[in-house]
Parts: sequence; structure tokens; C-alpha cells
Amino acid sequence: MMLGLELAYWQESILRSLGVLAAVLLPAGTFVYVFLFKMVSFMQNRLGPMEAGPYGSMQLLAEVGKALQKEDVVPDAADRTLFKMAPYIVVATVLLTYVVVPFGPDMVFIDNQFFGTGIFYVMAVSSISVIGIILAGWASASKYSLLGALRAAGQLIAYELPLVLSVIGVVIQAGTLDLQRIVVAQATGEIFGWGAIGNPFILTQFIGLLIFMIAMQAELAQTPFDMPVAESEVVGGYHVEYTGLRFLLFFIGEFATAGAFAAIAATLFLGGWWLPGLDLEANYMNVLGPIILLAKMMVFGGIIFFIRFTYPRLREDQLQRFAWKFLIPLALVNITATGILKVVF
Repeated sequence: MMLGLELAYWQESILRSLGVLAAVLLPAGTFVYVFLFKMVSFMQNRLGPMEAGPYGSMQLLAEVGKALQKEDVVPDAADRTLFKMAPYIVVATVLLTYVVVPFGPDMVFIDNQFFGTGIFYVMAVSSISVIGIILAGWASASKYSLLGALRAAGQLIAYELPLVLSVIGVVIQAGTLDLQRIVVAQATGEIFGWGAIGNPFILTQFIGLLIFMIAMQAELAQTPFDMPVAESEVVGGYHVEYTGLRFLLFFIGEFATAGAFAAIAATLFLGGWWLPGLDLEANYMNVLGPIILLAKMMVFGGIIFFIRFTYPRLREDQLQRFAWKFLIPLALVNITATGILKVVF
């Protein structure tokens, strides 16, 4: 529609696929350069990569090129089919997640007229990555890979519950599962009758956001929840036997998933592609919206990686106890309070 052209279904499908790839790879690459290469370097009083491109800006492309040239090694005892399939399953879950994320009033890959349960879909699809992780650990025929996969599965299942429960408060307050309508609810909402800045749910669902961020850190297996891939514990985790392209896919999947969760958090709690004072239905928001959303994603990404390089690792029993005995009860309290306040006000 933006080009004024009538496109066939297969042409629209190609454009949507390319758009999803761009939505996945651009934030992932930005996160790697800004946070992994530069922010952590400054935190540790060093410069980080400086040789490949201006200020090391081409270092990521150099790393990708190096990974693609490496030999694709498959262990002799491995289940070759499952071993090769696992990294693609992990990356596919990220691609499927971005399908329902709105980037503007008309910038969404699936028409919400036919798909109005976006957040339910996101929570369901994000849990599929556990299958890829278990396949990688089991098919590698390595005790370290299997141990890392079992740890990852236990951790992801434990923290999937508070992640889902933290979102329910937003759904109750917005009255919809549709991510686009959640953005509109924040933009058109009021705070005690004052609607100058709308009603971003970070104000009323701060506890939900806190739970979401903690669970997101665990879902990404980032420090302090990195026991599944702890080098000093299990050498490298479920992907220790992978090389070349398939290891690169796991690496991309890690940072792309961080970008996807940051996009969901920005949409649920910070108004997504909208900012106060901007017209929700204006065409320019289809251009400005993705930039606004990316900026909000960078805020959440900065928090994720700051915590990763700041806090010490939790033991397996500590992180499980934290999920089941603290986060889940707190999330249930938040849901109850939100429901009561929704009825009263």
C-alpha cells in the first residue's frame, strides 16, 4: 500500500519475510556492537575491537565471515539429523516472535484483523526454543552438552511461568491480547484524568515490568542466570559441540532473542512505537515508529547487558528457589491487585 502497488500474495510473503529478517538481524547486530563489544569494554576500562572498520564497527561482519569459513564438525556418535536441526529451531522461534510485533500504525507483519491474540502467541512461540536446546544437548552425544541442555530446560520452564504471569496484568489493564491495541491503550489512556503522556503501563505495572525483566534475563540464560552455559561448570553448555555456521546461529539466536524480548517489553510497558504528542494514525509514524521502538529496545538491551556484566552467577538451587518461591507469588499478587483496581476504577 505504501508503494501504491497491487502485489500478489507470494510477493507480499517475500516482502514480509525480508522484513522479519531485517527486524531480527538489525537489532541483534546493534546489540552485539553497542553492548557486547563497546559497553562492556568501557565498563572494564578498555577500548574493545578497534581495527575492523571505523571504531571497530565492522568487527561483527569479520566475526561472521570467520565463523562461515570454519569447518562444520559433527561428532561421530551424534544424531546427525537432530544435531543439524537444533540451531534452526532456536532461530526460527525468534523469527516467529517478531511476526506480531507492531512497528507503526500499519507496520505489522500479520494483519491484526485475523490475528488478535498477539501476546498469547508470543508467549507460546518463545517456549518452543526449549525443544531446540534439548535437541542440541541430546543429539551432541556429550555429557557436557546434555547437562547444559537439562539445566537450560529446567531454568526456562521455571521462569516461563513468571514471564507469562507478569504479562497478565498488562492484558487485564488494556483489556486485549492484541499488541497493537495495547500500544493504543497506553497512548489514549489517562492517569487520574490527565492524558498528556497517555498511560504507559510502566507506571501502573512496574512490578509486572520488574518480574518480566528478571524472567527475561533467565530466559536468555544471561548472568546471573547463566548456569546452562557456564564455562567453569559445563565447558560451554548445550552448544559446546557446535562449530561454524551452526554455532553462529546459536550466537545470533541469543542476541536476536534479547532483541525480541526487548521489543515485547517496550511494547507492553513503554508504549511501543508511540511517543506522547505524536499522532497515532499519521502516516509518518510508519517511518518514525520503528526508530522509536528501536530506541526503547536499546534501553532494555542496555539493562540486560549491564546486569550480565555486573552481577555474579547464581547456583542452580538458588535460581530455582527464586523463581518458584518469590517471582511466581509476587506475579500472582500483582494480577490480583490489578484485577481489583480494574473493577474498582
